[in-house]
Amino acid sequence: MTADTPEPALGPVLVIGCGLIGTSVALALRSTGIQVHLRDPNEANLALAVSLGAGVAEPVAEPELVVVAAPPAAVAGICQDALAEFPGAVVTDVASVKAAIVETVVDERFVGGHPMAGKERSGPMAATAQLFEGRAWAIVPSATSAQASVELVTALAKTVKAVPRLMAPAAHDRAVALVSHVPQLVSVLTAGLLTDAQSDDLALAGQGLRDVIRIAGSDRGLWEDIIASNAEQVGQVLDTLHDRLGSLRDSVKAVDGSIGEYLDLGRAGVARVPGKHGERPTELAVVFVSIDDTPGELSRLLSDIGTAGINIEDMRIDHELGRQVGVVEVVVNADVDAALLDYLSDRGWAAFR
Repeated sequence: MTADTPEPALGPVLVIGCGLIGTSVALALRSTGIQVHLRDPNEANLALAVSLGAGVAEPVAEPELVVVAAPPAAVAGICQDALAEFPGAVVTDVASVKAAIVETVVDERFVGGHPMAGKERSGPMAATAQLFEGRAWAIVPSATSAQASVELVTALAKTVKAVPRLMAPAAHDRAVALVSHVPQLVSVLTAGLLTDAQSDDLALAGQGLRDVIRIAGSDRGLWEDIIASNAEQVGQVLDTLHDRLGSLRDSVKAVDGSIGEYLDLGRAGVARVPGKHGERPTELAVVFVSIDDTPGELSRLLSDIGTAGINIEDMRIDHELGRQVGVVEVVVNADVDAALLDYLSDRGWAAFR
């Protein structure tokens, strides 16, 4: 499509699967006025998604697009059934593994897809229309996918405010093993270390630990399916991690300063991760602000930052142990952090770097 080519029309859309991702897709489409129909063998999930306003459970005769939101192992069969049931529809999926699915579902009306968004909680109650905003959405066609089908799935990603990324199946699976699947397993391993910890030790846990283990609480069955579906690529990344972990262990035991190489390598890796909306990474800085843990304080802080005309790149809150006080970490571009610090201090905030 060129800049002058209108986006293909969406609707009606049938979403098969009313979990977190499927319901979020439906809510995002409904927020733009698109007609959405829902289907799920789990009647409770279906009823809940309907009650949330994600769409209607009534049958649809001729959907323009079918979105299959099911576990990876079930996706190929459901997509093939949808292609047969709706001969005029384009079919896509949202599974996090693509090669096996794209190789199995050979049809010009099928295009694989994968939104890089999610939560540690699952189910329709965790769904939100804003889940995909600014997030990458991999568009993964096969050799037989028609260009019109690719354009329609691309339009889906843009409609829910995601950033489409055209990828080959093998490249996609290699990428997600590195940026999603292995990080999930590392989080799980770290959280698992805590099961034998003393309660007094856990009392020292801070935001850094919580950041690392947050995704470890994700759905077990889903991740068993995902890892099994991408076992080869995940295994290759784990081999590299295994070798580096062994070398890091030797450096720690040697106490010879060589651990610094790993710390520098980690910082370099962080610097390569794209910023929000997929933009190139920029140098960032953090301004810490102490706030009372009372209603309205966070809103007042955000209002003051907005008045200063400074854009927030990221933010998180860490609550101080034993005190009704929180510390807000405000991440901004490095060239404005000094100005923000001065402005907030002048407004009476306890701000520091």
